[in-house]
Amino acid sequence: MSALLGLGRLQDHLHSSALVQRRGRVVQVVGTVIEADLPGVAVGELVVVGAGLGEVIGFRGHRALLMPLGSLQGVAHGTPVSVRSSVLSVPVGPGLLGRVIDPLGEPMDGRPLPPMTARRALLGPAPDPMRRHLIQESLSTGVRVLDGMLTLGRGQRVAVMAGSGVGKSTLMGMVARNSQASVNVVALIGERGREVREFLERDLGPEGLARSVVVIATSDASPVLQVKAMLSALAIAEHFRDQGADVLMMVDSLTRLAMAQRQIGLSAGEPPTTKGYTPSVFAMMPRLLERAGPGAPHGSITGFFTVLVEGEDMEDPVADTVRGIVDGHIVLSRKLGSMGHYPAIDVLQSVSRTMPNTVPAEHVGAATRVRALMATYRENEELVRLGAYKMGTDPEVDTALTAWPQITRFLRQTVDETTPLAESQRTLATLAGVRAAAPPPSAGRRARRA
Repeated sequence: MSALLGLGRLQDHLHSSALVQRRGRVVQVVGTVIEADLPGVAVGELVVVGAGLGEVIGFRGHRALLMPLGSLQGVAHGTPVSVRSSVLSVPVGPGLLGRVIDPLGEPMDGRPLPPMTARRALLGPAPDPMRRHLIQESLSTGVRVLDGMLTLGRGQRVAVMAGSGVGKSTLMGMVARNSQASVNVVALIGERGREVREFLERDLGPEGLARSVVVIATSDASPVLQVKAMLSALAIAEHFRDQGADVLMMVDSLTRLAMAQRQIGLSAGEPPTTKGYTPSVFAMMPRLLERAGPGAPHGSITGFFTVLVEGEDMEDPVADTVRGIVDGHIVLSRKLGSMGHYPAIDVLQSVSRTMPNTVPAEHVGAATRVRALMATYRENEELVRLGAYKMGTDPEVDTALTAWPQITRFLRQTVDETTPLAESQRTLATLAGVRAAAPPPSAGRRARRA
């Protein structure tokens, strides 16, 4: 068996190795970009620069522009450069479950990876749109507000939009632990190093990690590595999807991914556009996000992508671009979070575009009714607080006021609490059937006189 595994690794090495060794040397270093005299190299190829690795990101005249995957320390004029591989790949297989790896597939949890003969290229096409199956099954997350008001479908891609510190990581952990997905693939891109273990041990937990693959590129990692983290996670998710599994892929965050690509683009000489983002950022987003979704013809990748919006600006260029690609968005409100309302999901600003296709019509009707009651309460909330509204004046407002405490209890949920989808549907139906309590006679007379 060990001989077969060794033969498989040798074959992979032979397939990824170049038949002709291409070599060159460093000519100049400007900022974080290395200029090298390296004829015949192509954009995207991995190169060895001295003792480190780099990637070809563009050209300037006859020189190749390289961005290191690590530190520039030790790189000098004339440092030898050689092409390592033209096709980047990552190991894939069930041996990755429960493991934490870097963007190049190396373990980060202090244990060696088990032998895996299969590898998958980081770059790949999206499934054929004509062969993809339709999104018709719901994916239970165990979070009442999601299952009841914003039901996700298997293969749906949804953006979670919020400012910093509003509970994105906590919500991701709840969904990863409680969802019905077969496999979780988590990509932490540009994350603070301090928060990595917090997410793994507190938010994800042992039960969530056991069926998860976590790919990490912290904020001090090279922009190239941060982009590779997204590509590696996608390749791993695609492998499990092709095996027929329903994969839940979570990425935190697309904004930091866009920032990393912006830095690469600016270093390569791209012109900046809106908020300094380069054209390659907006070209990259649909190319990556379209690789998630329903399989062709089986399996699925349900995407749960966080977007860090600056100053709660939902018209941020990255947020606006992502919202136009994905199949729904979830908005986390800082105002709700400051009131102790968690998960801090603003239902009225959020939408799931696949919900009508994945749940019964009765569920959709109940969610629409509850949403209408929430909107009515929000419109009249200030009048109620000031005491300017009297019960009996408007039946719809009366119903909203009567139902509001129950709606709030339904929308709130503790971190360690789990609610089955069927129970969420029953509670939602009860909320939709709430009627206003009859006002006291004196209150009715005052309302009529008014």
